[in-house]
Amino acid sequence: MYLIVAGCVVCLANPLFAGTDDQMTEAEAKRLGEQFGIVVDSVDEEIRKELKLQKPEGVVVFEVIGGTPADFAGIKVRAVIKEIDKEEVRNLIDFGRALKRVVLSCNFTVGTFEAADPETQGVAGVVNFHFVPCVKD
Repeated sequence: MYLIVAGCVVCLANPLFAGTDDQMTEAEAKRLGEQFGIVVDSVDEEIRKELKLQKPEGVVVFEVIGGTPADFAGIKVRAVIKEIDKEEVRNLIDFGRALKRVVLSCNFTVGTFEAADPETQGVAGVVNFHFVPCVKD
């Protein structure tokens, strides 16, 4: 059985997405992010200052891989992921757990805070929601 996520085929037997293991690690969360189509890391104090965030919370997107569900959903470089399908994302562990839960369920949202610089992206200072559709085969 296969799951087609916005043009990307993910085998349901894939160990990256198997089970509901709550023993998420930062390394596994990053691998899940790459499978989804983004290279991410925790928001640290330096990134907090650069993006003018109130708190060093969330997961920052460093790269969006073309042709992936994240790319099709419109997620941008320098966006900070704050929630996945209404579940708050404060760090990489939250990100990994939330992504692992929803990626098999189809049709979920990713809430991002985007940089306040209109030259780079997005609507300044608000959370944007990206719909990630998927189709069962």
